[in-house]
Amino acid sequence: MVFKESYDVIVVGGGPAGLLAARTAAEGGVSVLLLEKDREIGVPVRCAEGVGVKGLKEFMEPDDRWIANRIDGVRFIAPDGTVVPVYSQELGYILNRKVFDYELARQAAARGVRILTKAFVNGLIRENGWVKGVTVLYDGREQMIGAQVVIGADGVESRAGRWAGLRTMTTPRNMEICAQMTLAHSAIDQRFCDFFFGKKVAPGGYVWIFPKGERLANVGIGIRGDYVKNRSPLSYLNEFVEKRFPGAAILTMVAGGVPIDKPVKRMVTNGFMLAGDAAHQSNPMSGGGIINAMEAGRLAGQVAARAIREENVSQKRLEEYELEWDELSGKDHRRFYRLKE
Repeated sequence: MVFKESYDVIVVGGGPAGLLAARTAAEGGVSVLLLEKDREIGVPVRCAEGVGVKGLKEFMEPDDRWIANRIDGVRFIAPDGTVVPVYSQELGYILNRKVFDYELARQAAARGVRILTKAFVNGLIRENGWVKGVTVLYDGREQMIGAQVVIGADGVESRAGRWAGLRTMTTPRNMEICAQMTLAHSAIDQRFCDFFFGKKVAPGGYVWIFPKGERLANVGIGIRGDYVKNRSPLSYLNEFVEKRFPGAAILTMVAGGVPIDKPVKRMVTNGFMLAGDAAHQSNPMSGGGIINAMEAGRLAGQVAARAIREENVSQKRLEEYELEWDELSGKDHRRFYRLKE
């Protein structure tokens, strides 16, 4: 038997939201199982990897092992080529997400979280309107595992939320379709994150250059979903890279989606919670989501542990999470959404 028959909390998804939810719930004295479908925590990296120092320090002290580069500021580049430097007192980091996520997982495991990779959650156990656990395919066998609370942190493509009866879908207008390369080139300025705007460069979005040190950078593009039918993001990105970094060595390439929507109307139901991109909690203006996900995960873990200790995991009890998240980030999120529009 690979698993216990039940845990207090099961977290679906091993990104920053899921790892913080698992770690925090375990710190609250409950048993936690985290299930990640990929073979390894932190892989693949579908992220530009940028964070602000101040936001990161709310959760952990920076460590050179998972910091790829330190950033002095950002520059906005207008369609006519005008460069607008933006400086602030807050510095930024470009992370090595593979190492960073691994450290989050190590911390969660040190607090008693059981973590399993290559564990494919393919359904929820539901009884009379309550989520009671998950079904998981692991090592060629399907098993049922009970839980008092399931936390869906399975990203923008979240199936767990839909299985729980929550409306997690969004429109093409509220989704950025993204492609990113990690490339090497001598012309990369390591001091700044650059953002390029304009319909000819990235309609309904922008191109980013996030330098990672040693001549490396994450160079990516996000295009609003309703523009993709005319031309693919990768086509725009290839054109940009060929023009700005001719002859660059392309080391990796990834693609994915980022919700730039208002948060889902309901994030909880009986025995179930959503966190991170699964709940559309990424910044709708920039698409940034690492710190947002960690904030949401921590709140979800705290509320889940308290509700379990009180022996009440009803939707009404778990709505404390929605209220706390709204107080912490909801006002800013709605303002950023209006600015995006």
